[in-house]
Amino acid sequence: MKNIKEVLVFSLCCLIWGSTWLGIKVSLFSLTPFYSAGFRFIIASAIILLIVKFRGVEIQRDKTSILLFLVMTFFSYIIPYGLVYWAEQFVPSGLAAVIFGVYPFFILIFSYFALPGETIGFYKVLGITLGFTGIVVIFSDQLGGDVSGYLLGMAALVLSGATQAGNAVVVKKFGKHLNPLSMNFVPMGLAGIGFLIIASLIEDFNKLIFDTDAYLSVFYLALFGSVITFTSYYWLLKRINVIILSLIAFINPVIALILGWIVYNEQLQSHHFWGSVLVLTGLLWANLGSAIFNRNKRKKIE
Repeated sequence: MKNIKEVLVFSLCCLIWGSTWLGIKVSLFSLTPFYSAGFRFIIASAIILLIVKFRGVEIQRDKTSILLFLVMTFFSYIIPYGLVYWAEQFVPSGLAAVIFGVYPFFILIFSYFALPGETIGFYKVLGITLGFTGIVVIFSDQLGGDVSGYLLGMAALVLSGATQAGNAVVVKKFGKHLNPLSMNFVPMGLAGIGFLIIASLIEDFNKLIFDTDAYLSVFYLALFGSVITFTSYYWLLKRINVIILSLIAFINPVIALILGWIVYNEQLQSHHFWGSVLVLTGLLWANLGSAIFNRNKRKKIE
């Protein structure tokens, strides 16, 4: 990240997406998973439409843009979010966070083949490895026991990470002409409709409780967890290395851990601290390692 604005937007994405785990948890006290996701993305799409109209942003209608909208609908929202919501019925949250840590590795692999202009290098690989190790350390106390009952859920989480990674690389390669607002409006709207259709087929509408928790959590997830974060994410995707951007997946659990401590008085232990240190160290190495090495090399030559 080359300037303070990129750092601030990256930090904002980490902070808000880290808090969405808490928002989803609150929403599921009142709503079923797919209805909750459907309401979230329908509302988010409506908010983006208002912003687009107010700012006079053009919604692209060329063939490439329409294909990208469809790709994002399924591979950024419906498939990965559907898999995560389904998997978390069976997989403990700590194990889920560790498994979803494969996302940056998929980004690295897909970037190598599809984005020759993206630099990978030793320090980014080291940063991803340190970050993933930190996630394992943080949730080490939740990884014991027999995982045989979680295998399908674990596979769903791996597939979710791979799907989102593939989508990010495709958008990075072909979506440079899209406005970050317009590129979210159509996919979020279609995803919201898709989730509501799925919910009507497999979930019981009569089980929904429309109370304050439901309204506030869904609106928070729509405005902050969808409109602000995804618009910021795709703004960053045009400007910084996609591998660096993928490390958000490692920061989110750390933010969620801190919020759990603040909101639910969940106890923090030493392995939470050391795991978080590893995550942050990995982020620094991935982002700054090459620059520090090159600077030291230049000094030695001089």
